Amino acid sequence: MPTDTFASAQETSFGLPDVTVIRAHKRSVRKLGHWTTSRRFDVRASRGAVLLDLRSRGIPAGDIEIRLDVDHAMVKLLVPEGATVDRDEVRRIGRCGDLDWSGTPAPGGRRIRINGEMRSSELRVNRGGIAIAAAMLTREYLEDLRRAVRESHARSLQDVQRAYHEGRWTSIDDPGRPA
Repeated sequence: MPTDTFASAQETSFGLPDVTVIRAHKRSVRKLGHWTTSRRFDVRASRGAVLLDLRSRGIPAGDIEIRLDVDHAMVKLLVPEGATVDRDEVRRIGRCGDLDWSGTPAPGGRRIRINGEMRSSELRVNRGGIAIAAAMLTREYLEDLRRAVRESHARSLQDVQRAYHEGRWTSIDDPGRPA
């Protein structure tokens, strides 16, 4: 479910192969669910917030690269359990926060490389169950659930469970869902 809090947020490519561009200048941009198949992102934000869900099975295998240029902004990444987030190449100017409390990298996990510049900004990384909860606590997820209830015509808890296990319940990816 591709979602943008504001329709004016851009998602285009600037001649580079498979680069998703995200802009959040004085805006909040949320990208949840199966919103991309790209592994390269260019994120620029000033006095805004960006939420990127990178847990989708639709993103091809391999390293994910994120180029940051953020000023007085917050970037939150929802990553799969066991992912390694390499942020050694990020230049920090001023008071910058870097929060990654919700898990540990696992050998063989997906690698996410972040580079660029943060100026008085914050980078938050949520993994596993915390990432699922963060996605569930958004307006977009609730709208997706309402749509799923309307379309599936669920009348009982068993209908809801069946739809969930078949992958028809919501487009917000849940890594715990049986494949």
